[in-house]
Amino acid sequence: MKVPVIRSEALDLPGIRHAFFTRNGGVSQGVYASFNGGTGSNDDPGNVTENRARMARSVGVAADALLVPYQIHSADALVVTTPWAEGERPRCDGLVTNVPGIGLGVTGADCGMILFAEPQARVIGACHAGWKGAYTGILESTLTAMESLGAAREKIHAVLGPTIAQPSYEVGPEFVARFVEADASNSRYFLPSQRDGHALFDLPGFISLQLVAAGVGTFENLGLDTYALEDQLFSYRRSTHRNEPDYGRLVSAIALA
Repeated sequence: MKVPVIRSEALDLPGIRHAFFTRNGGVSQGVYASFNGGTGSNDDPGNVTENRARMARSVGVAADALLVPYQIHSADALVVTTPWAEGERPRCDGLVTNVPGIGLGVTGADCGMILFAEPQARVIGACHAGWKGAYTGILESTLTAMESLGAAREKIHAVLGPTIAQPSYEVGPEFVARFVEADASNSRYFLPSQRDGHALFDLPGFISLQLVAAGVGTFENLGLDTYALEDQLFSYRRSTHRNEPDYGRLVSAIALA
């Protein structure tokens, strides 16, 4: 069965398969309907397993070869060369490989999901970047890990998938202070919100500028707001505002054919 996916022209490269999956195309029910890829959710594990298997087929790998880490909002990226055993997911937020047949995936439901490819060296990567990971260096760590496998940074294609957009991301004064005290120029990522003392944070803009400044050869932001596009995407913040008991997780994945 074919599932609906979002693709980027920047990653339509020979020998590379990728997909930014939406919330549609799976078997989950209720708040998880229907393509929930989150093993950390309270969804029926059998439904998540079937959804993950469909995702793996979409990028041309075996179900047990679609690798998604135990994400901890860190700056840690890992080189992987073989699938890990069930129950042994590494705790990190970035994965890279140069091994055909291995799929790399990350989950998100507002945080940034970034897929990377260096077509000449045949090195791929995926990372999960919420504000904390982006702030502490997960993007740079993923690029450095790709370079360790022979990738040239100026030849890397990077694409930011569905992410909560600035109009949907209100933060408090402590959040703003953390960024501005670290670098006054970070004030560019904040706009006043309607609530006094609060601001709207541009997470996609923060991620985008970091990747461009890091020297990637090609960068694309798909510009898809997880909060606003309810029919297409899951959103942790939207579910929280509605007092829903849980939320589904999106998956973005890439593989070498």
